[in-house]
Amino acid sequence: MAEEDDTRIRILQSLRGKICEGKNLGSCSAPNRQRDLCTFCTISLDQEEVFRTKVFDKSFSPLYGEDFYFEIPRPFQCLSFYVFAKGVFQRDLPVGKVSIRKEDLCKFSGKEHWFCLQPVDPNSEVQGKVHLEMRLNELITENGSVCQQLLVRIIECQGLPLISGQNCDPYATVSLVGPARSDQRKTKVKKKTSDPQFDETFFFEVSVFASGMSEEEESEERRPGRRLQQALVFWVFFPGGHRYLLQPKGNGNKSKTDDLGSLRLNVTYTEDNVLPSACYTPLRTLLLQSPDAKPVSASAAHILGDVCRERYEAVLPVVRLLLHHNRLVPFVSAIAALELDHTQEANTIFRGNSLATRCIDDMMKIVGRSYLTVTLKPVLDEICESNKTCEIDPIKLREGDNVEVNKENLQGYVQKVFSSITQSSSSCPPLMCDMFRSLRQMASKRFPADPHVQYSAVSSFVFLRFFAVAVLSPHTFQLRPHHPDLEVSRTLTLISKTIQTLGSWGSLSKNKLVCKTVSQPVNMPIHQCVNLLSKCLSVCLSVIQSISVSPSIIPLEVQKRAQGRKRIGKKNFKKRWLRVTNRELSYHKHKGDTHSICIIPVKNIRAVEKVDESAFNRKNMFQVLHGEKPLYVQAGNCVEASEWIEVLSQVSRCNPGRLGTFHPSAYATGVWLCCRSPNDSQPGCKPCTPTMLANLQLDIDCDRETERIFSLLTSNYSKLQKMEDACASIAVYQGPLREQEDYSLFTIQDPKETFHTVQQIKHILENLQREHDNRSGTAQYGSQ
Repeated sequence: MAEEDDTRIRILQSLRGKICEGKNLGSCSAPNRQRDLCTFCTISLDQEEVFRTKVFDKSFSPLYGEDFYFEIPRPFQCLSFYVFAKGVFQRDLPVGKVSIRKEDLCKFSGKEHWFCLQPVDPNSEVQGKVHLEMRLNELITENGSVCQQLLVRIIECQGLPLISGQNCDPYATVSLVGPARSDQRKTKVKKKTSDPQFDETFFFEVSVFASGMSEEEESEERRPGRRLQQALVFWVFFPGGHRYLLQPKGNGNKSKTDDLGSLRLNVTYTEDNVLPSACYTPLRTLLLQSPDAKPVSASAAHILGDVCRERYEAVLPVVRLLLHHNRLVPFVSAIAALELDHTQEANTIFRGNSLATRCIDDMMKIVGRSYLTVTLKPVLDEICESNKTCEIDPIKLREGDNVEVNKENLQGYVQKVFSSITQSSSSCPPLMCDMFRSLRQMASKRFPADPHVQYSAVSSFVFLRFFAVAVLSPHTFQLRPHHPDLEVSRTLTLISKTIQTLGSWGSLSKNKLVCKTVSQPVNMPIHQCVNLLSKCLSVCLSVIQSISVSPSIIPLEVQKRAQGRKRIGKKNFKKRWLRVTNRELSYHKHKGDTHSICIIPVKNIRAVEKVDESAFNRKNMFQVLHGEKPLYVQAGNCVEASEWIEVLSQVSRCNPGRLGTFHPSAYATGVWLCCRSPNDSQPGCKPCTPTMLANLQLDIDCDRETERIFSLLTSNYSKLQKMEDACASIAVYQGPLREQEDYSLFTIQDPKETFHTVQQIKHILENLQREHDNRSGTAQYGSQ
């Protein structure tokens, strides 16, 4: 970050939320409404689809319940949620949509809202801008008369929509309509681009007596079997060049919208305006001193947790920042010790939703993702794809179900999951091991008379908060692409409950297992379960060496360009399925195909970089540099492209011989299209994206995390002021009872130290706000 331009502000966008449920989907009055409506939802940035839910069967009011989160790597104007009815013998039919313009997203941030579905009208599905110049001139003709001439210059268009993720072949038409005549001109077609450069000028002779004249700018997209039209209507002349947003042609669909149903959504859009790194040095330094603060409750990180207690996401940026600087374990150890001082019974250790448990939860989700992939993904894939019924509750059994067969199915799955967990302890990430060792030592010191507390302190995190949660919701840990269907969800719930009970060390150590839910599925004696768990935890607590485990990625459908081709053409791109592991990158002809067309060892990857759209007239391209010829790949959308670049960069960062420069375009017609060098072995003309060792903490944008902490503290400034008042009151008046009740939400052990830290935070916030104001001004989205 420090090497970047010290005056540039980075605008980083992200979107998180949940598609909760639909209600009364489809037109109730439609004569062809199906009784068994199967629906799914998609999320689109402008018109580019970036997320899709599973298909929900036979319900007009489906409960989707799918969380989503992704970084937004490009500018956008509108966020849309589409509901489709799944077609059996025909294409999927749109039921309706919810569209929210970017500037309106803040109105719905962080809370659930019901949105009425709007009709999907092809004429209203427009986006982009057009750059025009129009001028009215007076000319003298050969016979001496005066006439008027209209000059229309179409300079360019920007941000035209993609169709099925691909660029189209746009052209523009200009129509002049008058009372006596009409005239139309058309530009040349521009191939495979969403930002066509036309720069064409047209001249129209205009009668001096013309009245009621209008000009229409129409941008049309060619596509086999269908033509996408966009139009912009002008009623006045504008000299000089101006840019205008394209608007729907005509009035769009005027049908009623109250009978299409509604969608319940939770959407949080975050736009971080990240200043240069030097601006964050005071706040970052203060936060990194938190583990050493005496007492820890007077530290900046702990104060943030206190004033943002109701906001669960407030802990994550602190965890990521401390993780990057190797300060997370000492900080969590300090706040865990503070929590243990107030814990009276060993069987309630780390069971609440405290700052310490929230920090450890977030740490495990960041550090342990690859560990979960290696441990649980194979068995979860088997469970989700086998479709075996495991229901053992007599009330929930369906007609024809055999409870004994279901018990055998459940028993087999639980044994596989339990064995995978207990046999994976040597693969536990070292950072998690360090954290668990610290917890074990503190718990044993706090309750020396309880021999089991050293295990129960750890098992509450490993089993109850980590493995059991991943089994219950595999899609949230990217172990499955979508939320499982209802029957599989029920199976995972039964397995998760069993894992939770097995991980409840207090129950195991005191032989209080419920036979129906645990003993039968596991099918092993109590003492054997205890022995396996104690061995598993002991290995976890003893792992010290660094273990390199990289994630396996579910294959994604991409367009791959044949390697080494000199000529650029459509036939050079083939549809393939890519898979990456910690050892190799391979691509396959079909999904699930075990035979690889090509295998590239990860150790041979020297760089992974984006490719300019102009290289192949295709969006979302990236290249894998590994030897003489690069591998060019086109992902399905911008989010997938960004994720692939990130993952491939992570697994190859340790490789020797990594490149320092690369060519952002292709080598074609005897030259590099970016720098025009004729030498195909010419070193790159652009510096590679900075890469570091493949260590998780180095993948964290510390400036962005510090900016988020600044935003959180600023939005809770009133609570910060109240904490300062509480410290002053306690220090001066020794804390009257009434005021202690008012300030009970704050942990104030040393009022003088806490008061001093709060003052430091307030001073830093004022300076940072001043930096924001000086650098970005007061311009809002949509202003000039």
